[in-house]
Parts: sequence; structure tokens; C-alpha cells
Amino acid sequence: MMPFPICSPSNFIILLYFLSFLLLPAASKLEGNATDKISLLEFKKMIKGDPLGIMSSWNETIHFCKWPGVSCGHRHRRVTALGLSSMKLVGSLPSHIGNLTFLRVLDLQNNSFSGEIPPAIANLHRLQVLFLHNNSFSGSIPSNISGCTNLEALDFSNNYLMGTIPSQLGTLTNLQTIHFVHNNLTGKIPRSLGNLSLLYEFFANKNNLVGEIPDSLCRISGLQYLIVYENNLSGKLPSSLFNHSSMLAIDVGNNFIEGSLPPNLFITLPRLFYFSIHNNTFTGNIPPTLSNATNLQFFYISRNGLTGKVPDLGNLEKIQRFLIAFNYLGEGKDGDLNFLSSLTNATNLELLELNTNSFGGVLPESISNLSRNLKEIGLSYNKVSGEIPRGISNLIGLEGLYLAYNNFNSEIPPELGFLSGLQELALLGNHLSGKIPSSFGNLTLLTQLSLRENRLEGIIPSSLGKCLNLALLDLGQNNLSGNIPQEILQQSSLYLDFSQNQLIGSIPEEVGNSKFLDYLDLSYNSLSGHIPKTLGSCVQLEMLNLTNNNLQGNIPSTMQNLKSLQFLELSNNSLTGEIPSFFKNFKYLQNLNLSYNDFEGPVPSEGVFNDTNSFSIIGNRNLCGGISQLGLRNCETTKPKKNKSRTYLKIVIPVISGFLVFLVLTLVVWFLSIRWLKRSRKEPPPDSPENSILRVSYQTLLKATNGFSSSNLLGVGGFGAVYKGTSDHDTTVFAVKVLNLLHSGASRSFMAECEVLKNTRHRNLVKVLTACSGVDFQGNDFKALVYEYMENGSLEDWLHFSPRENSQIEEHRKLSFVQRLNIATDVACALDYLHNDCGLAIIHRDLKPSNVLIDNNMTGHVSDFGLARFVQPSILSSSASQTSTAGVRGTIGYVAPGTYNKNKYLVDVYRNIN
Repeated sequence: MMPFPICSPSNFIILLYFLSFLLLPAASKLEGNATDKISLLEFKKMIKGDPLGIMSSWNETIHFCKWPGVSCGHRHRRVTALGLSSMKLVGSLPSHIGNLTFLRVLDLQNNSFSGEIPPAIANLHRLQVLFLHNNSFSGSIPSNISGCTNLEALDFSNNYLMGTIPSQLGTLTNLQTIHFVHNNLTGKIPRSLGNLSLLYEFFANKNNLVGEIPDSLCRISGLQYLIVYENNLSGKLPSSLFNHSSMLAIDVGNNFIEGSLPPNLFITLPRLFYFSIHNNTFTGNIPPTLSNATNLQFFYISRNGLTGKVPDLGNLEKIQRFLIAFNYLGEGKDGDLNFLSSLTNATNLELLELNTNSFGGVLPESISNLSRNLKEIGLSYNKVSGEIPRGISNLIGLEGLYLAYNNFNSEIPPELGFLSGLQELALLGNHLSGKIPSSFGNLTLLTQLSLRENRLEGIIPSSLGKCLNLALLDLGQNNLSGNIPQEILQQSSLYLDFSQNQLIGSIPEEVGNSKFLDYLDLSYNSLSGHIPKTLGSCVQLEMLNLTNNNLQGNIPSTMQNLKSLQFLELSNNSLTGEIPSFFKNFKYLQNLNLSYNDFEGPVPSEGVFNDTNSFSIIGNRNLCGGISQLGLRNCETTKPKKNKSRTYLKIVIPVISGFLVFLVLTLVVWFLSIRWLKRSRKEPPPDSPENSILRVSYQTLLKATNGFSSSNLLGVGGFGAVYKGTSDHDTTVFAVKVLNLLHSGASRSFMAECEVLKNTRHRNLVKVLTACSGVDFQGNDFKALVYEYMENGSLEDWLHFSPRENSQIEEHRKLSFVQRLNIATDVACALDYLHNDCGLAIIHRDLKPSNVLIDNNMTGHVSDFGLARFVQPSILSSSASQTSTAGVRGTIGYVAPGTYNKNKYLVDVYRNIN
């Protein structure tokens, strides 16, 4: 064979053709590699914060396929995965990301990326996993995301995305999971999602979605999780939702969904372990097939309009939380609570909330056989009568027992004192009789004890003084007698109410030991003696009510230290002397009642004495001066008359002598009559119309916030909402945090925050101006805190600002490096003060950007102490778990890893650096 003539022109062209054909893939590969490298470098340029130094390794010294977070295919060396989760990166996502056309996984979760999701992401046709959750992305979800035709998992949760859910998602037939949790999405759930036959997870909770849940979505045969709570969804649940043998969890809570639950509900959903319709408008009965839900662990149907009896629960052996409160369940008859006997096999039961229903009859003895893991029983506001079962002491895991406002009519079982882990006990509003068990002294973890409005008698047991964590002790409206035990006043209580009893003796001097006391009500008793001077040590006191007792003497000068007072009731006693002028300097004092005493001398005319609606002095005949509206005589000194004739004296003296005995007897009879009348003339209780405590603070807050309108709403938190308010008097702007008292922890949060904010003073802590604790116009309990208004909002607003049309506004809202450093220093200074410079160290336990407020000077202020703890300074260096003085419990998820249930300062440090 002849050799191939390569020098022939025609053959040379053929050779070049074949060479170009062979080299074309290599050239294409090189071009693709260059594109990927350029795209990654553009990504790097958009990173503005990199505390872990990840991007420093993205350089020319090593191939880009070996850069941290980058994965490439072995054959073509193209980027297939970009995994940079939890790297603390700050920046935005460039459009160049769309050039990584071989990308299959894009995972940027748990960082601080902001800006919009670039539409160029639609070029990633091979993309299977897209995780952008826990960032600060804004704008809308790109509708052309449908270009990612191979997408299987999509998670945009915990961002600031707006707009609607694109209907184009329905074309991504490979999608299996969709997570849009906690954004600002609006509009309806697209019906096109019903085309996603492989979808098994749909999470869209905590948005603003409206309309009905589409039937097409509920018809997906493999659907396992439908989680859409906290939206504005309405209509009825599609019946197709209850025909899935694969369904594991349904949560439609906190919406406006109506209708009734189908009777066969729990037959058609055999694998269901989580079911919640909490806070909707469902009516009808609980399906009798509930007993078939053998895998059910969480059952939340509270706050609806459900009626009828609760069915047998014998097969719910895995149930952990059974919450059916705030309905109309029960018939007010015997046997309403028989279903509790069927729960004795539920050994994992932790929460049992039955409060605010119509359950009647007695509390069955079988409750004593419930799970030892049971932490809380809520049965308040029902119609349960009879005895509290003594065997309830078997539930050694109990932390909260709430039986308030029922018809229990027995004695309090002393066995309750065996529940050593009990933290809250509410037995108020019943017909309980007998004595307060001395065994309650064993409840050393107790933070709240309310026995108000019962028929208890006997003395207050001094053993309660052992409950050193007791923040609230309410024994009002009973028939208790004897003295106030001094041991109880050794505690660091916040709230003490012994009103409307038959207590005698003097107010113990030990009251001055209650440094954190902010509410003290001893009214309508028979206390005598003087107001103790030590009361002036209770500098946090805001409400002091000593009305209708037998107190004598002057108001002690030490009370000038009580500058936090808002309400002071001293009426109907036998107090004497002049009205102290220091009351006029109490700028928070809203109501001062000194009526029906024996005060004399001038009435001040400034401060609280300048408004007759804010104070009362009637029944004091020897007062003078004050503002003109009082109509008192002028305080002029009467000069003694001179030049009395001796003849006149000689006439008068015998006359006086003649009537001396008669006059003395008359005075004695008059004095005893007045004392008897005064003792028997008990004013109506403070909540009656003729003696209502002035509610000016609620009225003021209502008016200042325009009726708590949505236009004044600044934000909503775990325990309530914050409104912007404006004072009528001087147009001062302030922030008002209104507590949602229906939340189980709101009252504890209110007391904890009051305690901390009154006990601290620092330039980097938010300044509390005052607080309001009373009732609204409908008679509902009302609690609010008033703060100094911070014009620049929270640190979270600055870190996660969503740009609008005006680019100048966007530029203005960016924090410079110096500003970030200053704010971080402000927060560190606040923590240093809380941890090291307070009398009792304070652990914040909920430090995050939304709880750091910025004033007009761009100074940071730490706020929201609802989860704070007081601890001894020595505890900060101890590894042992400790219990707080105020007994405020934290929330799992806001505690640093490895420090749950501990008071170590590392909790705050962890929250600060994360």
C-alpha cells in the first residue's frame, strides 16, 4: 500500500478537517471551564463580608474545582455544585450564576445574602437542588424559574420575598419539595401546583397568602406534608385532603378556614402524626374516629367553635400534645371528662390543654394515672366541680397546673406540695375552703401562685418563704387572718396581693427586702400601726394599695424614693400629718388617693396635684391651699387674739369647768362612733363603678396609638404587638408594646421585662418610660410597656433592608463599616453591663438583630427582655445548671447549643456572634 500523501493540497484540507473535528470538544471544554471560573470570580466580587475567610482561598494558586464549596464533574471539569451553607457570607447573588450551566446543586442557606434572586437562574437547566433559605433575599420569585426543568428541591424560607407564588412552578414536574416559609408572599396558592405529581412537601407557612387551598394540590397522591399555618387563607378544606394514606402532617392553623371535620377523618389518614387547625372558625364535633389515629403525636384544635363531647382516646398511645382549649366542648355535665381515663396509656403525653370550654362534672381520679412526663395541665375556665384529686401528686413531672375559675369546692390537697418541679399553680376563682397547705413550702421552684377569689381561711403559712423564686403571690379575696409572715417578704417577689382578707397586725419591716417588688396590694384588711420606713427601699414599686385599713401616723419621708410609683392608694385609714410635697415630683404617678384620713396643712399644687382627675383628698377636713378647683381655704396663719380681759376669762373658765365632764364624755362617744363607722364603712372593691381606679394610662395609650390601629403598627413579636404612639400634651413620640395575654407566656414575659428594665440603667439598653397594667373598655386584662421611640428601627431593618424604586433611599439605608462596628460595640457594652455590672447578673437569652434598636444618632440599644433571667454573678462562671430568681423560662431554639436550661452568659455571646 502506498503511503498517504500528506503534502497533497486536497489531502491536507481533509486532514485539517479531521483534526478540527477531534479537537473541537477539547476547545469547547476549555471555553466552558473559563466561563465557570469567570462566573465564580464574579460571585466572589459580590461578597462584602467573609468573616471565615472562605473567599480568600478562591485564587489562582489552585484550580477553581478545588476552591472551598466548589465541586466539579470528573469528566468535563465543569462546576456541578456550589455549597456554601452556614459560612456567614454577606453579599448578593450575581446574574453570572446563570452561566454555571452544569450546576446541579446551589446551596447558600444560612448566610446573609440580600438583593433579588437574579432571573438568570433560569439558565440552570440541570439544577436539581436550590437552597437559599435563611438569608435576606428580597423582591419576587422569578417567574422564569420554570427554566430549571430538572429542579427537585426548592427552599426560599426565611427571607423577605414578596409578590405571588409563580404559577409557572406547575411546569417543574420533577419538584418534590417546596419551602416558602416565613416570607411576605401574597396572592393565592396556584392551582397549577396540582401538576406536580412527585410533590410530597409543601411548606408556605408565615406568609400573607389568601383564598382557598386548591383542591388540585390536595389531590397529589404522594403528598405527605401540607403546612400553611399563619396566613390569611379562607374557605373550606378540600375533601380530597383527607383521602391520602401517605399524609403525615397537616397544619392549617392561624387562618380563616371554616367548615367541619369529616367523621371518617382519622380512618383515611392512618399515618398522620401531626394535625393542627388551631385558631380558625371550624364548627361541629371532633370526629369519633380520632381513636383510630394510632400514630398521632400532636393534636392542635384550640380556638375554634367546636362542640360536643370528646371521643374515646384509648388508641392514642403516641400522643404528646393534646390541645383543645378555647372551644365549646363539653355539656357542663357529669362525664364530660371521662375521656381522660382513656389517655392513661399515652406514656409520652406532655401537654394537656382543656381550658376555656364547657366541661362539667368532676375531675376523674384517673387523672392521677396519666403520664409521668406530663408537664402542663390546663383546665381553667370550665365548670368542673368537686374535689381536686389527691392522687394528682403522682404526676411528678408537672411544671404548670391551671385549674382557675371552675367550681372546685373542697380543701386544697396538701399532696400538691409533693410536686417538687411545679413552677406555676393557678387555683383562683373557685370555692376552695380550708387552709393554705404548709406543704407548699416544698415547691421551691414555684414562680407563680394564685389562690385568689376562694374561701380560704386561717393564717398565711410562713413556709411560703422557702419559695425563693416566687415572683407572683396572689391571695386576695379570701378569709385569711393573722399577721403577714415576715418570711414571705424576704423573697425577690414582683407581685404581692393580699387584699380583701382579714389580716391584722402591722406591715412587717421586712417589706424593704423585696427590692424588685413592683405591685403590693394590702387593701381591705385590718392592718394597723405605721407605714414602715423600710418601704422606701422598694424603689421599683409601681402600684401600692393600702386603702381601708387602720394605719396611723405620718407618711414616712423614705417614700420619696418610690419615684416609679404610678398608683398610690392610702384612703380610709387614720394617717396624720401633712401631705408630703415630694409626691409632686413623681412624674409617673397617675393616681393618688389620700381620702378619708386626718391629713392637715397645705396641699401641693404641682405635678399630680395639678389635675383633680389624678388625685383625691376628700374627707380630710384640715387641709388648705392647693389648686382653685379644690375650693379649700387659704393657708393663712391665724394670729392669736391679744388683750383678753380677765373678767371674760373668769366667766368662761367656770362655764368650761361645768361642762368639762359632759364634753369629755361626748368626745369619747363621738370618737368611738366615728371609729366604728370608719371600720364598718368599707368602700366597694376597686373594680366597682363607684370606686374604679383611674384608667387614664389605658385611655392615653388608646388615643396615642389611634386606637391601636394598623397604621401605627411597628411590628409583631412572640408575646404581642408594638405600636407607635404620640402624646397629646407635648407631641412626644413613643413605642407601645401591647402584650397578647392569651399567649401562655405573655404575663411572665411582662413581669420579667419590667423587672429587668427597672433594675438597669445604661445608654445601650432601651429606655422604658412607663407601664400599664389594668383592664380595657371591655373589661379584659390589659398590659403594655411604653418605650422611648427609636427613629431608625431595628438592626434587622438595616441588615435586611429591601430596596425600592428610589436608589437614594437604598444607599441611605446601607450601614457603613464604621457604623456596623459602632453598633456591635454598643451591643457588647450592653451585654458587659448586664453580665458584670448589675447587682444580679442578667442573661438576655434572646439577642438577635430585631432586638437591637437604633436611635437617631445610630446608637444601638438592646431591647425585649421577655426571656431574661436574673442569676448570681458566681453562676456565670459555673457550669452547673441554675434556676433564675424570677423563674422565667426560655424557649428552645433561642438557646445556644450545649447551654439549654443553663444561665451561662455564653448564651448571649453565642447569640451576639451568630
